[in-house]
Amino acid sequence: MGKQIYKLGVIGMGLNNMGSTMALLKNAPDLRYEITGICSSNMVSAERCASVYGINFYTADYMELVSRNDVDVVCVFSPDHLHFEHCAGALGYGKHVVCTKPMVTDLEDAKTLVTLTREKRVKFLVGQTMRFDRQFLTAKKLFDDGDLGDLIALESFYNHDMRPVYELTPWRRTVPQDLMFGGCVHSIDVIRAFGGDVKSVHAVAIKGGLTDNYPICDNFFLNLTFTSGAIGRVSGLYGTVHLPGPMMMFGVYGTKGSVQTEFTDNEPGEFRVVYDKLYGHTPLVSRFGAETDGSVNGHGASVIRFMRHFQDCLDNGAEPSPNALDGAKSVAVGAAAWESVKTGKTVDVFNDFSNEG
Repeated sequence: MGKQIYKLGVIGMGLNNMGSTMALLKNAPDLRYEITGICSSNMVSAERCASVYGINFYTADYMELVSRNDVDVVCVFSPDHLHFEHCAGALGYGKHVVCTKPMVTDLEDAKTLVTLTREKRVKFLVGQTMRFDRQFLTAKKLFDDGDLGDLIALESFYNHDMRPVYELTPWRRTVPQDLMFGGCVHSIDVIRAFGGDVKSVHAVAIKGGLTDNYPICDNFFLNLTFTSGAIGRVSGLYGTVHLPGPMMMFGVYGTKGSVQTEFTDNEPGEFRVVYDKLYGHTPLVSRFGAETDGSVNGHGASVIRFMRHFQDCLDNGAEPSPNALDGAKSVAVGAAAWESVKTGKTVDVFNDFSNEG
């Protein structure tokens, strides 16, 4: 008897949207997903996408999608500020959920989604593409195997001149997108994958002023203390002229070795490690070719990897990583960082989701 085919309903399926990446799943023969419905706020766009991808059902009403019997998993790729209502709607109908980062942009909403996921006993994956890049997977393997020793410090940056992105997705400018969550959460999540819970954060922020009428800060520095005692830092610069270096980087620094990785959309990446036991501390360097796969940002291969992980979790009853709790704890760091920006003080991070649900 064949294994189950999981039927997907995708919210946010514009041709220039991350959701369209889901159509690439058909290129991975081991995946057992079928897109049975799509939702776009623009009915013209929904009809066009349905025609391009050969999908029978399309709608502008997300509740019509999440309530369908032929949808097992709802994939949320809508604008950040809509994630909560779309995820909550799907969970209300007992659907499994895959939601692109950030899970939500509000701590209370994050608590609610953790509660709903537990109450409905469903699977929830936060689609953090950076966790499924090859450089991350390599670094995580070394860390988990103990090759880097005990953790001392972590750092990550995600820097991106957003002006060209606003042209492709105008909602980011007009809503506006809160880049503490829409940007910094990428980096927060990645170092949380190594360091665990963040105890406290001190943050500063400033408006770059490069985008007319953008009303909130779009450049951030965060200093973090982890409950383990390790320290960390996050940089998110989105209102600056395009930086001359890579778009994303993270570093993991331990008692036996140090790792740094670099990522840029649609470009080659690099992985560097120094082991304390090696003479001369010469870096060992691995270079990864660009994964150009037809998706808007070159994230298609990472999306396939996290959907493969999610399929395995559905098949075997395992818990996805990062799950709703991971997503909520990263949002909690962002919320504490905003409070720190406003008060100038170091702020404790909310981590006690044990009573949620």
